[in-house]
Amino acid sequence: MASDMRRLLVDGLFRQHNSGLMRFLARRLGCRDRAADAAQEVYLRLLRFAGSGPIAHETSYLYAAAANVAADLTRARITEERRTTGDLPDCLPDPPGAAETERPDDAAAARQRMRLMQAVVDELPPRCREVFLLNKIDGLSHGEIANRLGISRNMVEKHIIKALLHCRRRLTEGSDDGCGR
Repeated sequence: MASDMRRLLVDGLFRQHNSGLMRFLARRLGCRDRAADAAQEVYLRLLRFAGSGPIAHETSYLYAAAANVAADLTRARITEERRTTGDLPDCLPDPPGAAETERPDDAAAARQRMRLMQAVVDELPPRCREVFLLNKIDGLSHGEIANRLGISRNMVEKHIIKALLHCRRRLTEGSDDGCGR
């Protein structure tokens, strides 16, 4: 009986709010295909809802579930990006004092890598560069950066992903900036 009620609820929410939900998710995820996958996950979560009682604010619940799904997908995408890029270890400077124990040739190569990395980071749009440096150099969390700059965590994550992809692309290909500039 409760599962029939949930199906009717989800069906009604789908009919009434699906186009708005798709726009909401596409803005959050930056891609219509990912939005469609996310919407499907939202409706599946609603169908699996364990509570047998009614939902007081169905539309609010729908969009809260969508925001959670979008956040989960964004975190998964960032985790995957970190896994595939190794969190860009070659993009960051060596710890202070590391060059002191190197041979002169190694120190020169490290300085050259540092200049290349600085040039690649300098190619980023100003806000993207600022977010990237606050995270990678200053060690601020996404939430701290969002609060400091007055932007959403989602936007912080997008800037970091953009910067990571740009750095990886530029350091492996050498010419394509990938920043849409």
